[in-house]
Amino acid sequence: MHQIVRSPKQLGTLIRRERRQRSWTQSHLASLTGLRQEFISKIEAGQEGTKLATIYAIFAALELELVVEQRNPDQAPSIEDVF
Repeated sequence: MHQIVRSPKQLGTLIRRERRQRSWTQSHLASLTGLRQEFISKIEAGQEGTKLATIYAIFAALELELVVEQRNPDQAPSIEDVF
């Protein structure tokens, strides 16, 4: 899977989708990461200000990797890039 994420909302959607593909509850993901279920819910809803270490822990539990790439200058900006 290759997914571009440019906002907390998109990141939360990605985490929710990956969690559901594994048929995990938010509580199960929380137990794997040492977080509370309520916090997983807020991240999936796109709450801003989540620590990068928390995202790493969630990605580790979901067996995902964070890859940083330079944007393609020929690609038209999305509406989220404008605002």
